[in-house]
Amino acid sequence: MKSNDQLPEFVKGEFPVRDNRFLRWIGRVGMRLMGGWKINGSMPAVKKAILPVAPHTSNWDFPVGAFVMLAMGLKLNYLGKKSLFRFPIKTLMTKLGGIPVDRGAANGVVGSMVEQFRSKDELILVITPEGTRKKVTEWKKGFLHMAKQAKVPVIPVAFDFARKAIDIGPALMITDEIEKELLRVKSFFAHAQGKRSEASC
Repeated sequence: MKSNDQLPEFVKGEFPVRDNRFLRWIGRVGMRLMGGWKINGSMPAVKKAILPVAPHTSNWDFPVGAFVMLAMGLKLNYLGKKSLFRFPIKTLMTKLGGIPVDRGAANGVVGSMVEQFRSKDELILVITPEGTRKKVTEWKKGFLHMAKQAKVPVIPVAFDFARKAIDIGPALMITDEIEKELLRVKSFFAHAQGKRSEASC
């Protein structure tokens, strides 16, 4: 485990981080250049978790998120179609935290990710539960099924363009009915306004 004086400012304990001060500096500069973004809250001391990020309304979400990830020194993972993990970009996608998924597999994406969580010592999975940049009323629930079956917390992260703020929520264990848990998770994002406000939560 890293000592407290080695940890980035916005993480605690054993949360997976990249020990690279230069990249954290790049992230902080990028956040300033993107309009002076601030981070509220901190990542808890967990080695495995699912981070639903919302609202997702614009292509601008990606560069903001990338700079935030660098500034916080986070070691994150994301899902990608298995067909994309091919030469010559396979190594790069894996290096950036990509996890190939086969949507046609017998156990499905949820089952495959539950196995991944159980087999790895560290895994922080970022997902966009809306599944699109368009206005949606229903979120995809797969991440909640993953969290419940793998027994890992969900840590909601809101992108509020109105305040230029990244708000990190509490670690939530998913134990109740999925529909009830979805409402509980979504409630954290009620205040957040996306880049395109008409498509916000």
